[in-house]
This record gives sequence, C-alpha cells and structure tokens, in this order.
Amino acid sequence: MATKTRIVGIAMDFSPTSKLALRWAVDNLISRGDQIIIINVEPPHADHTRKELFVENALVPLEELREINFTKQYGIARDPEVIDILDSASKTKGAKAVAKVYWGDPREKLCSAVEDLHLDSLVVGSRGLGAIKRVLLGSVSNHVVRNASCPVTVVKGK
Repeated sequence: MATKTRIVGIAMDFSPTSKLALRWAVDNLISRGDQIIIINVEPPHADHTRKELFVENALVPLEELREINFTKQYGIARDPEVIDILDSASKTKGAKAVAKVYWGDPREKLCSAVEDLHLDSLVVGSRGLGAIKRVLLGSVSNHVVRNASCPVTVVKGK
C-alpha cells in the first residue's frame, strides 16, 4: 500500500528560529517523498519588478533558489544554511523542496498559503515574545495555530 505524499509548509523569514523550525521539520516530520514548501512572506510595501509572477501559485524549485540573480530579483535572502538543509532533505529522504513567496501580513498570508498550496501540515518558528510584546506586536504563530485549517507545529527558539 503506497503512502500519500505529504505537502509540508515551513514558514521561513531566515531568522534563527525559522531555520530551527526547518531543521526540526526535516529531522522529525519529513518522510521519504514528501514535498517541502518554504513559505516566505515579504512586507506588503516591498516592490519587486517581477512580483506579479508570484500572484499565481508559482513554486520556485530549489535549483533556482541557489542562483544569486534570482534571489536578488525578488528580494529573497539567499541563505546557504537553508539551502544545505533542503539539499540534505532531498538527498537523504527524497523530499522535493520548492519555495513560494507572498507579500503582505505574515499571519494572513500563512493561513492563505495553507489553502492555496493544499498543505497537510505547517511548521513555524516562535521568537518567544513575552506577554506584553505579544499583545503589542501580535504573535504570528498564535494567529496561525488558531486560524490555519491544517495541523500547525510551533518550534520554539532556544
């Protein structure tokens, strides 16, 4: 009996906690043949000349994320550590890694991504804001846990 390929989204802002979430997902959640979608949400005011290409559900293959010109065009960080983690998941688990870029409020866009990308699971990092900062700034992870239509795993920073 064949197992269903799962689609696992990883919220990625290239912070230490989002990289920790990616590592956790690869070590504990990703199985052979799963698809990893790195979800990057850029600020709504960020204006990139090719932004309209991402309006549809265009997924960026891992190979393109490696290219410096691609990442410069879209304002996405080219992070060797993230690429290494994805390469490792691809080689050791046969996982397919792609990325999707959104522009807007991360809370809303991550919840939309669950629907748009048909995610089976979403993994987010938590910066561990104190109660006062969480009230003032709002917690992305809390919002996503309450509103996403798939299971959400929150990986706490160290």
